[in-house]
Amino acid sequence: MKKKLIALLLSATMITGMLSGCGNDAETPTVTDTAGSSTEDSTEAVLDLDPVTFTFYNADGSEEDPWTDPVALAITEATGVTLNMDYPVDGTDERISLMIAEGRYPDLIFAKGGAASLVEAGALIDMTELIEEYGPNIKALYGDQYHKLRYSSETEAIYQLCSNGVGSTSLESSGTSQLQFDVLAYNDYKVPESLEELESLIKAYMADNPTIDGLNTIGISISVSDWHWYITLANPAGFIADASPDNGQWIINDADNYSAVYKHTTEEEKEYFEWLNRMYLEGILDSDFATQTHDDYLAKISTGRVLCLLDANWDYADAERILENDGKFGRTYAGLPLTMTEETKAASLMDQGLNVGWGVGISVDCKDPVRAIQFIDWLCTDEAQVLVNWGIEDVNYFVDENGMRYRTEEEINASNTDIDYKKTTGVGYHNYPFPAYGTGVEDPTGNTYTTKSKKSVTDEYNIAEKAAVDAWGVEMLIDIFPQPEEFAIPDYSPVWAQNLPSEFNDIATVLDDYAWTGLIKCVSAAEGQFEAEWEKLQSNLKNAGVTEAEEMLTKLIRNQVAFWSE
Repeated sequence: MKKKLIALLLSATMITGMLSGCGNDAETPTVTDTAGSSTEDSTEAVLDLDPVTFTFYNADGSEEDPWTDPVALAITEATGVTLNMDYPVDGTDERISLMIAEGRYPDLIFAKGGAASLVEAGALIDMTELIEEYGPNIKALYGDQYHKLRYSSETEAIYQLCSNGVGSTSLESSGTSQLQFDVLAYNDYKVPESLEELESLIKAYMADNPTIDGLNTIGISISVSDWHWYITLANPAGFIADASPDNGQWIINDADNYSAVYKHTTEEEKEYFEWLNRMYLEGILDSDFATQTHDDYLAKISTGRVLCLLDANWDYADAERILENDGKFGRTYAGLPLTMTEETKAASLMDQGLNVGWGVGISVDCKDPVRAIQFIDWLCTDEAQVLVNWGIEDVNYFVDENGMRYRTEEEINASNTDIDYKKTTGVGYHNYPFPAYGTGVEDPTGNTYTTKSKKSVTDEYNIAEKAAVDAWGVEMLIDIFPQPEEFAIPDYSPVWAQNLPSEFNDIATVLDDYAWTGLIKCVSAAEGQFEAEWEKLQSNLKNAGVTEAEEMLTKLIRNQVAFWSE
């Protein structure tokens, strides 16, 4: 079975570029093998399968990957490539700074926000010519958005390939806040449309349920003792108060010629954090929110006693799996399109376009750039995309008489409940942060590249989720959200994914440090002290250069809009 899979992977590698993407160049690309020979109209690539190990730094990695799972082994058998993984041990970009200081780099690098420093240091190679010669599947994957991979109008090199799925459709969302299904059911599945309504639903449930399974009920909990403050304190404020899409710490006013505002300076956020302060003083917000570790936070969630979260589903997924394994489906969470007022629309399903800036690059120290780009190009083929997303045929998935891929109920349950499923099977473990087709995108056979499709999502709803969609009279949980077509696609990449210069990043880092500590003080302020803490934060932000940073980012965004429209 494995030999059959590998044969298919190899035989169709290059023709995939013609079949799998829209907007590809009209001319058939020239395919050059590693020996240097070139042929036109080639439908089969001859890959060099000699064993090679590339060192790969993954800024989003959190543990050692031994590259021994079945999918990893199948990748190596198809390409000859093994990845020796490296990752940050403390969740920071200090490793990037150390690389630059030493002038030594791994073969492949995914640096997240540290990419600009690498470019400035001359650490990444321009992949443009390599892609033209060896990357037809890369070009096919990006299609008519390929030109957006260029670094800037001043430096039109391609240093990275974006790490987010191309062409994704939102089939699920954790929204702007999350509320237990049991709380929704208790309140006749009322969907809160303002902070006051959310507060009312939580308080009503707490009044009748002061304890859950013998433990004190917690109305709202967040995790802010480390970098998770971005996810549970900063992001929800932008989503709920400013009704902004995800632009990191910034709001981009499209209607005002793309002017940038540091979001923790707005009057709307002041009102939001004042509400959160009141929730703290009234005992609705977890009294330990400022000091608990993230593990403490997840442990509380896994007991089922935390009614409301202000988070992203990937951040608390492990705790939710424990609840599901315990059969506590009502204690899992519904993502909500909550904004501060009924007049504003949550942008949770908004299509923000191609997220460039974060992606895999090839370093100047790479031992074999041609093999590296061929490896990445192979990962962009249909066969590779099926392998990394679905796993091994007849093991992790099957194909029915109509040619449609499917997974058994046992496999689906394992993928949803087993915390180690990805690591042991390799399924879904090796696609990110490499180029990939997004959720909902179909391959030439009519199957989706990822295991997620509208049908698979609805089929896998648990009993609490099914009860909610029935109560709401909708087909999918996301149907209660403002839909993507209600929003224009921005003419720029999300700010969090931008390659921003160190001059800007230096200021932004100081601003975020002040915001982190200052917002915690605002939320935990004693009665009558919120206003003073807020004003102190605004003064610190002003002195740290917030106005200068806003002006710099405004110029950068406007330049990107002009660059992309060329």
